[in-house]
Amino acid sequence: MTKRILIADDHEPVLRRVRAMLESHPGWEVCGNAVNGREAVGKAVQLKPDLIVLDFAMPEWNGLKAAEEISKVLPRVKIALHTIYGSQLGPEVKKHGICRVVEKAKADALVSTVDELIGTTAV
Repeated sequence: MTKRILIADDHEPVLRRVRAMLESHPGWEVCGNAVNGREAVGKAVQLKPDLIVLDFAMPEWNGLKAAEEISKVLPRVKIALHTIYGSQLGPEVKKHGICRVVEKAKADALVSTVDELIGTTAV
């Protein structure tokens, strides 16, 4: 069974790069994307993905607020915060429903984090 991923990032080049990176992995499908935190919440409710990759610094609602709202309505969905501010965020991010914080500078770390959180399935 294919694992479905939602990506939220307000920078189009980053969004495209992350999408391409995740879609190249067998068994993963990017089911949607959002460009701000509020849109991410709406799409999460609509699409019900297995995992959500959220940027921290987004307009309307940042990644922490979006994760908190998503966790209220979809408590079982896994959430990874993909950010350049990872070293500045402490363990309190978990109370917002975030499973992992992944530094944007470490591209390979996102793939391994997604694999760890939702696993892989051959297509």
